[in-house]
Amino acid sequence: MLAAVRRLLRHLSLDLSPLRDSRDYRLLFGSGVITMFGTMISMVAVPYQMKELTDSYLAVGLVSLAEFVPMVVCGLWGGAIADALDRRRIIWLSELGLLVTSAALMINAMLPDPQVWVLYVMGALATGVGSLQRPSLEAVIQQVVKHEQQSAAAVLSSLRWNFGAIVAPALGGLMLTAWGTASAFALDTLTFVLSLVLLWRVRAIPPADDAAPASIRSLIEGVRYAVSRKDLMGTYLVDIAAMVFAMATALYPFLAEELRAPEALGLLYSAAAVGALIASLTGRWTARVQRQGLGVIVAAAAWGVAVALTALAPNVWLIFVCLAFAGAADMISGIFRMTMWNQTIPPELRGRLAGIELLSYASGPMLGNARAGLMANFGGTRFSLGAGGVLCVAAVLALAAALPRFRAYDARTDEHALAEKARRQAAADPAQTPA
Repeated sequence: MLAAVRRLLRHLSLDLSPLRDSRDYRLLFGSGVITMFGTMISMVAVPYQMKELTDSYLAVGLVSLAEFVPMVVCGLWGGAIADALDRRRIIWLSELGLLVTSAALMINAMLPDPQVWVLYVMGALATGVGSLQRPSLEAVIQQVVKHEQQSAAAVLSSLRWNFGAIVAPALGGLMLTAWGTASAFALDTLTFVLSLVLLWRVRAIPPADDAAPASIRSLIEGVRYAVSRKDLMGTYLVDIAAMVFAMATALYPFLAEELRAPEALGLLYSAAAVGALIASLTGRWTARVQRQGLGVIVAAAAWGVAVALTALAPNVWLIFVCLAFAGAADMISGIFRMTMWNQTIPPELRGRLAGIELLSYASGPMLGNARAGLMANFGGTRFSLGAGGVLCVAAVLALAAALPRFRAYDARTDEHALAEKARRQAAADPAQTPA
Protein backbone atom coordinates (compact mmCIF):
# COMPACT_ATOMS: atom_id res chain seq x y z
CA MET A 1 0.00 0.00 0.00
CA LEU A 2 2.77 2.43 0.96
CA ALA A 3 4.68 1.56 -2.22
CA ALA A 4 1.59 2.35 -4.30
CA VAL A 5 1.18 5.69 -2.52
CA ARG A 6 4.83 6.53 -3.16
CA ARG A 7 4.46 5.69 -6.86
CA LEU A 8 1.35 7.86 -7.08
CA LEU A 9 3.10 10.79 -5.40
CA ARG A 10 6.11 10.38 -7.68
CA HIS A 11 3.87 10.51 -10.76
CA LEU A 12 2.11 13.62 -9.42
CA SER A 13 5.29 15.42 -8.32
CA LEU A 14 7.10 18.06 -10.32
CA ASP A 15 9.76 16.91 -12.79
CA LEU A 16 12.74 19.26 -12.45
CA SER A 17 15.01 17.43 -14.89
CA PRO A 18 15.12 20.27 -17.49
CA LEU A 19 16.40 22.65 -14.80
CA ARG A 20 18.91 20.07 -13.60
CA ASP A 21 20.26 19.09 -17.02
CA SER A 22 20.31 22.32 -19.03
CA ARG A 23 22.29 25.40 -17.98
CA ASP A 24 20.69 27.55 -20.68
CA TYR A 25 17.20 26.49 -19.61
CA ARG A 26 18.02 27.42 -16.00
CA LEU A 27 19.09 30.89 -17.14
CA LEU A 28 16.00 31.35 -19.33
CA PHE A 29 13.73 30.05 -16.58
CA GLY A 30 15.31 32.35 -13.99
CA SER A 31 14.95 35.32 -16.32
CA GLY A 32 11.31 34.42 -16.92
CA VAL A 33 10.54 34.15 -13.21
CA ILE A 34 12.05 37.57 -12.50
CA THR A 35 10.41 39.44 -15.36
CA MET A 36 7.08 37.67 -14.85
CA PHE A 37 6.58 39.48 -11.56
CA GLY A 38 7.43 42.89 -12.97
CA THR A 39 5.35 42.42 -16.10
CA MET A 40 2.29 41.21 -14.19
CA ILE A 41 2.56 44.14 -11.79
CA SER A 42 2.71 46.57 -14.73
CA MET A 43 -0.33 44.86 -16.26
CA VAL A 44 -2.20 45.93 -13.13
CA ALA A 45 -0.55 49.36 -12.95
CA VAL A 46 -1.34 50.55 -16.51
CA PRO A 47 -5.16 50.25 -16.33
CA TYR A 48 -5.08 51.47 -12.72
CA GLN A 49 -3.20 54.64 -13.70
CA MET A 50 -5.43 55.13 -16.74
CA LYS A 51 -8.49 54.95 -14.49
CA GLU A 52 -6.92 57.41 -12.05
CA LEU A 53 -6.12 59.85 -14.84
CA THR A 54 -9.36 59.62 -16.85
CA ASP A 55 -12.01 57.88 -14.71
CA SER A 56 -13.27 56.46 -18.03
CA TYR A 57 -14.24 52.85 -18.82
CA LEU A 58 -13.68 53.59 -22.51
CA ALA A 59 -10.16 54.93 -21.95
CA VAL A 60 -9.22 51.82 -19.99
CA GLY A 61 -10.72 49.54 -22.63
CA LEU A 62 -8.83 51.31 -25.42
CA VAL A 63 -5.55 50.20 -23.83
CA SER A 64 -6.23 46.62 -24.96
CA LEU A 65 -7.37 47.82 -28.39
CA ALA A 66 -4.11 49.76 -28.81
CA GLU A 67 -2.17 46.58 -28.05
CA PHE A 68 -4.05 44.26 -30.42
CA VAL A 69 -2.59 45.31 -33.78
CA PRO A 70 1.06 45.30 -32.56
CA MET A 71 0.45 41.85 -31.12
CA VAL A 72 -0.77 40.45 -34.44
CA VAL A 73 1.82 42.10 -36.70
CA CYS A 74 4.83 41.68 -34.43
CA GLY A 75 3.84 38.17 -33.41
CA LEU A 76 3.94 36.98 -37.02
CA TRP A 77 7.12 38.89 -37.86
CA GLY A 78 8.73 37.70 -34.61
CA GLY A 79 8.18 34.14 -35.83
CA ALA A 80 9.91 34.91 -39.12
CA ILE A 81 12.99 36.49 -37.54
CA ALA A 82 13.18 33.70 -34.94
CA ASP A 83 13.94 31.25 -37.77
CA ALA A 84 16.31 33.62 -39.60
CA LEU A 85 18.45 35.16 -36.84
CA ASP A 86 20.21 34.25 -33.58
CA ARG A 87 17.34 33.58 -31.18
CA ARG A 88 19.37 34.47 -28.11
CA ARG A 89 20.20 37.88 -29.64
CA ILE A 90 16.52 38.52 -30.47
CA ILE A 91 15.52 37.66 -26.91
CA TRP A 92 18.20 39.89 -25.38
CA LEU A 93 17.53 42.92 -27.59
CA SER A 94 13.77 42.57 -27.07
CA GLU A 95 14.33 42.45 -23.32
CA LEU A 96 16.32 45.69 -23.61
CA GLY A 97 13.42 47.24 -25.53
CA LEU A 98 10.99 46.17 -22.81
CA LEU A 99 13.26 47.78 -20.21
CA VAL A 100 13.09 51.07 -22.14
CA THR A 101 9.27 51.02 -22.33
CA SER A 102 9.00 50.22 -18.62
CA ALA A 103 11.44 53.01 -17.74
CA ALA A 104 9.39 55.44 -19.86
CA LEU A 105 6.24 54.48 -17.96
CA MET A 106 8.10 55.00 -14.67
CA ILE A 107 9.31 58.47 -15.71
CA ASN A 108 5.82 59.41 -16.90
CA ALA A 109 4.33 58.29 -13.57
CA MET A 110 6.84 60.48 -11.70
CA LEU A 111 5.78 63.62 -13.57
CA PRO A 112 3.54 66.13 -11.77
CA ASP A 113 1.04 65.68 -14.62
CA PRO A 114 1.39 62.16 -16.14
CA GLN A 115 0.37 61.98 -19.80
CA VAL A 116 -2.37 59.61 -20.95
CA TRP A 117 -0.90 59.23 -24.44
CA VAL A 118 2.29 57.76 -22.96
CA LEU A 119 0.29 54.86 -21.52
CA TYR A 120 -1.20 54.08 -24.95
CA VAL A 121 2.06 54.44 -26.88
CA MET A 122 4.27 52.59 -24.39
CA GLY A 123 1.63 49.91 -23.92
CA ALA A 124 1.47 49.32 -27.68
CA LEU A 125 5.28 49.37 -27.99
CA ALA A 126 5.73 46.95 -25.09
CA THR A 127 3.18 44.57 -26.61
CA GLY A 128 4.88 44.79 -30.00
CA VAL A 129 8.36 44.15 -28.57
CA GLY A 130 7.07 41.33 -26.38
CA SER A 131 5.36 39.75 -29.39
CA LEU A 132 8.59 39.98 -31.37
CA GLN A 133 10.36 38.20 -28.53
CA ARG A 134 7.80 35.52 -27.71
CA PRO A 135 8.32 33.22 -30.75
CA SER A 136 12.08 33.11 -30.08
CA LEU A 137 11.45 32.31 -26.41
CA GLU A 138 9.08 29.51 -27.36
CA ALA A 139 11.32 28.14 -30.11
CA VAL A 140 14.54 28.19 -28.09
CA ILE A 141 13.15 25.74 -25.52
CA GLN A 142 13.18 23.08 -28.23
CA GLN A 143 16.94 23.61 -28.62
CA VAL A 144 18.06 23.77 -24.98
CA VAL A 145 15.86 20.99 -23.51
CA LYS A 146 16.10 17.30 -24.38
CA HIS A 147 13.40 15.80 -26.59
CA GLU A 148 12.06 13.53 -23.85
CA GLN A 149 11.97 16.43 -21.35
CA GLN A 150 9.77 18.74 -23.44
CA SER A 151 6.65 17.83 -21.47
CA ALA A 152 8.42 18.55 -18.17
CA ALA A 153 9.62 21.91 -19.56
CA ALA A 154 6.04 22.77 -20.57
CA VAL A 155 4.88 22.02 -17.02
CA LEU A 156 7.64 24.19 -15.51
CA SER A 157 6.82 27.08 -17.85
CA SER A 158 3.16 26.79 -16.88
CA LEU A 159 4.09 26.73 -13.19
CA ARG A 160 6.14 29.90 -13.56
CA TRP A 161 3.31 31.67 -15.37
CA ASN A 162 0.56 30.67 -12.95
CA PHE A 163 2.57 31.39 -9.82
CA GLY A 164 3.23 34.87 -11.17
CA ALA A 165 -0.41 35.31 -12.19
CA ILE A 166 -1.53 34.65 -8.61
CA VAL A 167 1.13 36.45 -6.58
CA ALA A 168 2.16 39.39 -8.77
CA PRO A 169 -1.27 41.08 -9.19
CA ALA A 170 -1.81 40.95 -5.42
CA LEU A 171 1.66 42.42 -4.84
CA GLY A 172 1.01 45.02 -7.53
CA GLY A 173 -2.24 46.07 -5.88
CA LEU A 174 -0.45 46.58 -2.56
CA MET A 175 2.34 48.60 -4.20
CA LEU A 176 -0.10 50.80 -6.11
CA THR A 177 -2.10 51.69 -3.02
CA ALA A 178 0.91 52.09 -0.74
CA TRP A 179 3.55 53.76 -2.97
CA GLY A 180 1.84 54.68 -6.25
CA THR A 181 2.22 53.66 -9.88
CA ALA A 182 5.81 54.89 -10.22
CA SER A 183 6.97 52.25 -7.73
CA ALA A 184 5.32 49.48 -9.74
CA PHE A 185 6.97 50.58 -12.98
CA ALA A 186 10.30 51.01 -11.15
CA LEU A 187 10.15 47.42 -9.95
CA ASP A 188 9.31 46.27 -13.47
CA THR A 189 12.33 48.17 -14.82
CA LEU A 190 14.59 46.59 -12.20
CA THR A 191 13.41 43.09 -13.14
CA PHE A 192 14.42 43.69 -16.76
CA VAL A 193 17.89 44.80 -15.65
CA LEU A 194 18.36 41.58 -13.69
CA SER A 195 16.93 39.52 -16.54
CA LEU A 196 19.36 41.03 -19.05
CA VAL A 197 22.28 39.88 -16.89
CA LEU A 198 20.98 36.29 -16.94
CA LEU A 199 20.14 36.30 -20.66
CA TRP A 200 23.61 37.59 -21.53
CA ARG A 201 25.03 34.31 -20.19
CA VAL A 202 22.87 32.14 -22.48
CA ARG A 203 24.92 30.67 -25.33
CA ALA A 204 24.42 31.97 -28.85
CA ILE A 205 21.72 30.07 -30.77
CA PRO A 206 22.35 30.87 -34.46
CA PRO A 207 19.94 29.86 -37.23
CA ALA A 208 20.56 26.94 -39.54
CA ASP A 209 23.01 27.56 -42.39
CA ASP A 210 20.20 27.27 -44.94
CA ALA A 211 17.66 29.28 -42.89
CA ALA A 212 15.27 31.33 -45.00
CA PRO A 213 15.62 35.11 -44.51
CA ALA A 214 12.75 36.82 -42.74
CA SER A 215 10.21 37.83 -45.39
CA ILE A 216 6.55 37.64 -46.31
CA ARG A 217 7.46 34.57 -48.37
CA SER A 218 8.94 32.82 -45.33
CA LEU A 219 5.82 33.67 -43.31
CA ILE A 220 3.63 32.11 -46.00
CA GLU A 221 5.86 29.04 -45.97
CA GLY A 222 5.25 28.68 -42.24
CA VAL A 223 1.49 29.02 -42.68
CA ARG A 224 1.52 26.40 -45.45
CA TYR A 225 3.41 23.98 -43.24
CA ALA A 226 0.93 24.50 -40.40
CA VAL A 227 -2.05 23.95 -42.71
CA SER A 228 -0.47 20.77 -44.10
CA ARG A 229 -0.26 19.31 -40.57
CA LYS A 230 -3.83 18.47 -39.49
CA ASP A 231 -2.58 17.51 -36.03
CA LEU A 232 -1.09 20.99 -35.56
CA MET A 233 -4.22 22.65 -36.92
CA GLY A 234 -6.17 20.69 -34.34
CA THR A 235 -4.15 22.24 -31.51
CA TYR A 236 -4.82 25.74 -32.85
CA LEU A 237 -8.49 25.32 -33.73
CA VAL A 238 -9.53 23.49 -30.56
CA ASP A 239 -7.88 26.12 -28.37
CA ILE A 240 -9.45 28.99 -30.30
CA ALA A 241 -12.89 27.33 -30.10
CA ALA A 242 -12.51 26.70 -26.37
CA MET A 243 -11.55 30.32 -25.69
CA VAL A 244 -14.07 31.95 -28.03
CA PHE A 245 -17.03 30.01 -26.64
CA ALA A 246 -16.13 29.68 -22.94
CA MET A 247 -13.76 32.50 -21.96
CA ALA A 248 -15.81 34.90 -19.84
CA THR A 249 -13.57 36.89 -17.48
CA ALA A 250 -15.31 40.07 -18.65
CA LEU A 251 -18.43 38.85 -16.82
CA TYR A 252 -16.78 38.47 -13.42
CA PRO A 253 -17.64 41.99 -12.14
CA PHE A 254 -21.30 41.37 -13.04
CA LEU A 255 -21.23 37.89 -11.51
CA ALA A 256 -19.81 39.25 -8.25
CA GLU A 257 -22.51 41.93 -8.18
CA GLU A 258 -25.28 39.36 -8.79
CA LEU A 259 -23.92 37.29 -5.91
CA ARG A 260 -23.92 40.44 -3.75
CA ALA A 261 -20.28 39.79 -3.04
CA PRO A 262 -18.25 42.55 -4.71
CA GLU A 263 -15.37 41.76 -2.38
CA ALA A 264 -15.09 38.34 -4.08
CA LEU A 265 -14.15 39.82 -7.47
CA GLY A 266 -10.44 39.18 -6.90
CA LEU A 267 -11.25 35.63 -5.87
CA LEU A 268 -13.05 35.01 -9.16
CA TYR A 269 -10.15 36.37 -11.19
CA SER A 270 -7.62 34.22 -9.33
CA ALA A 271 -9.64 30.98 -9.41
CA ALA A 272 -8.47 29.75 -12.82
CA ALA A 273 -4.85 30.56 -11.97
CA VAL A 274 -5.14 28.59 -8.72
CA GLY A 275 -6.48 25.56 -10.60
CA ALA A 276 -3.78 25.92 -13.24
CA LEU A 277 -1.08 26.15 -10.58
CA ILE A 278 -2.29 22.94 -8.95
CA ALA A 279 -2.32 21.25 -12.36
CA SER A 280 1.26 22.40 -12.93
CA LEU A 281 2.50 21.25 -9.53
CA THR A 282 0.97 17.80 -10.03
CA GLY A 283 1.66 17.63 -13.76
CA ARG A 284 4.48 15.09 -13.88
CA TRP A 285 2.01 12.45 -15.10
CA THR A 286 1.53 14.35 -18.36
CA ALA A 287 4.99 13.21 -19.51
CA ARG A 288 3.68 9.62 -19.68
CA VAL A 289 0.80 10.56 -22.01
CA GLN A 290 1.61 9.80 -25.66
CA ARG A 291 -1.83 10.58 -27.17
CA GLN A 292 -1.53 14.33 -26.66
CA GLY A 293 -4.08 15.15 -29.36
CA LEU A 294 -6.76 13.20 -27.53
CA GLY A 295 -5.54 14.78 -24.30
CA VAL A 296 -6.12 18.27 -25.73
CA ILE A 297 -9.64 17.29 -26.80
CA VAL A 298 -10.57 15.87 -23.39
CA ALA A 299 -9.05 18.83 -21.51
CA ALA A 300 -10.75 21.42 -23.75
CA ALA A 301 -14.11 19.67 -23.34
CA ALA A 302 -13.58 19.57 -19.56
CA TRP A 303 -12.89 23.32 -19.66
CA GLY A 304 -16.26 23.88 -21.36
CA VAL A 305 -18.09 21.63 -18.88
CA ALA A 306 -16.56 23.49 -15.93
CA VAL A 307 -17.62 26.88 -17.34
CA ALA A 308 -21.15 25.58 -17.98
CA LEU A 309 -21.34 24.30 -14.39
CA THR A 310 -20.30 27.76 -13.18
CA ALA A 311 -23.64 29.02 -14.50
CA LEU A 312 -25.44 26.64 -12.12
CA ALA A 313 -23.30 27.22 -9.01
CA PRO A 314 -25.34 29.03 -6.34
CA ASN A 315 -22.55 30.68 -4.32
CA VAL A 316 -19.09 32.18 -4.57
CA TRP A 317 -17.19 29.13 -3.32
CA LEU A 318 -18.80 26.66 -5.71
CA ILE A 319 -18.16 29.11 -8.54
CA PHE A 320 -14.53 29.32 -7.41
CA VAL A 321 -14.25 25.52 -7.52
CA CYS A 322 -15.75 25.38 -11.03
CA LEU A 323 -13.46 28.12 -12.32
CA ALA A 324 -10.43 26.49 -10.68
CA PHE A 325 -11.31 23.21 -12.40
CA ALA A 326 -11.64 25.11 -15.67
CA GLY A 327 -8.21 26.65 -15.16
CA ALA A 328 -6.67 23.24 -14.43
CA ALA A 329 -8.23 21.76 -17.59
CA ASP A 330 -6.98 24.67 -19.69
CA MET A 331 -3.49 24.24 -18.26
CA ILE A 332 -3.43 20.51 -19.07
CA SER A 333 -4.50 21.35 -22.62
CA GLY A 334 -1.70 23.89 -22.85
CA ILE A 335 0.91 21.38 -21.63
CA PHE A 336 -0.14 18.82 -24.23
CA ARG A 337 -0.19 21.41 -27.01
CA MET A 338 3.26 22.73 -26.12
CA THR A 339 4.64 19.19 -25.98
CA MET A 340 3.28 18.39 -29.45
CA TRP A 341 4.71 21.59 -30.89
CA ASN A 342 8.20 21.14 -29.45
CA GLN A 343 8.42 17.42 -30.23
CA THR A 344 7.25 17.53 -33.86
CA ILE A 345 8.02 20.90 -35.50
CA PRO A 346 11.41 21.13 -37.28
CA PRO A 347 13.70 23.72 -35.66
CA GLU A 348 14.01 25.70 -38.91
CA LEU A 349 10.23 26.33 -38.77
CA ARG A 350 9.74 26.50 -35.01
CA GLY A 351 9.87 30.29 -34.78
CA ARG A 352 7.30 30.92 -37.50
CA LEU A 353 4.97 28.34 -36.02
CA ALA A 354 5.42 29.94 -32.59
CA GLY A 355 4.17 33.18 -34.12
CA ILE A 356 1.03 31.40 -35.35
CA GLU A 357 0.62 29.81 -31.91
CA LEU A 358 0.82 33.25 -30.29
CA LEU A 359 -2.09 34.44 -32.41
CA SER A 360 -4.13 31.35 -31.59
CA TYR A 361 -3.85 31.59 -27.81
CA ALA A 362 -3.84 35.39 -27.58
CA SER A 363 -6.74 36.23 -29.89
CA GLY A 364 -9.12 33.57 -28.52
CA PRO A 365 -9.59 35.17 -25.07
CA MET A 366 -10.13 38.62 -26.61
CA LEU A 367 -12.84 37.29 -28.92
CA GLY A 368 -14.26 35.14 -26.13
CA ASN A 369 -14.81 38.07 -23.80
CA ALA A 370 -16.52 39.98 -26.61
CA ARG A 371 -18.78 36.95 -27.20
CA ALA A 372 -19.49 36.67 -23.46
CA GLY A 373 -20.54 40.30 -23.22
CA LEU A 374 -22.78 40.05 -26.30
CA MET A 375 -24.56 36.92 -25.04
CA ALA A 376 -24.95 38.44 -21.56
CA ASN A 377 -26.71 41.43 -23.13
CA PHE A 378 -29.31 39.05 -24.55
CA GLY A 379 -29.76 36.57 -21.73
CA GLY A 380 -27.79 37.66 -18.68
CA THR A 381 -24.57 36.52 -17.01
CA ARG A 382 -25.64 32.96 -16.19
CA PHE A 383 -27.02 32.39 -19.68
CA SER A 384 -23.78 33.55 -21.25
CA LEU A 385 -21.70 31.26 -19.04
CA GLY A 386 -23.93 28.21 -19.48
CA ALA A 387 -24.56 28.55 -23.20
CA GLY A 388 -20.91 29.38 -23.82
CA GLY A 389 -19.77 26.25 -21.99
CA VAL A 390 -22.18 24.03 -23.93
CA LEU A 391 -21.14 25.60 -27.25
CA CYS A 392 -17.50 25.03 -26.31
CA VAL A 393 -18.06 21.31 -25.73
CA ALA A 394 -20.02 21.00 -28.97
CA ALA A 395 -17.35 22.83 -30.98
CA VAL A 396 -14.51 20.75 -29.49
CA LEU A 397 -16.31 17.48 -30.24
CA ALA A 398 -17.11 18.64 -33.78
CA LEU A 399 -13.47 19.50 -34.41
CA ALA A 400 -12.37 16.17 -32.95
CA ALA A 401 -14.66 14.39 -35.41
CA ALA A 402 -13.47 16.54 -38.32
CA LEU A 403 -9.76 16.07 -37.57
CA PRO A 404 -9.10 12.33 -37.19
CA ARG A 405 -5.31 12.76 -37.53
CA PHE A 406 -5.33 15.12 -34.58
CA ARG A 407 -7.54 12.81 -32.56
CA ALA A 408 -5.35 9.78 -33.34
CA TYR A 409 -1.99 11.52 -32.82
CA ASP A 410 0.47 9.28 -30.94
CA ALA A 411 4.01 10.48 -30.17
CA ARG A 412 5.26 6.88 -30.34
CA THR A 413 4.27 6.42 -33.98
CA ASP A 414 3.83 9.90 -35.48
CA GLU A 415 6.27 10.42 -38.36
CA HIS A 416 7.06 14.01 -37.41
CA ALA A 417 7.72 13.16 -33.76
CA LEU A 418 9.94 10.22 -34.71
CA ALA A 419 11.86 12.31 -37.27
CA GLU A 420 12.50 15.11 -34.79
CA LYS A 421 13.56 12.62 -32.12
CA ALA A 422 16.00 10.97 -34.55
CA ARG A 423 17.40 14.35 -35.63
CA ARG A 424 18.09 15.38 -32.04
CA GLN A 425 19.67 12.04 -31.20
CA ALA A 426 21.94 12.35 -34.22
CA ALA A 427 22.87 15.91 -33.22
CA ALA A 428 23.69 14.74 -29.69
CA ASP A 429 25.81 11.82 -30.98
CA PRO A 430 27.32 12.66 -34.40
CA ALA A 431 29.10 9.31 -34.46
CA GLN A 432 25.74 7.65 -35.02
CA THR A 433 24.83 9.82 -37.99
CA PRO A 434 24.58 7.71 -41.16
CA ALA A 435 27.36 8.27 -43.68
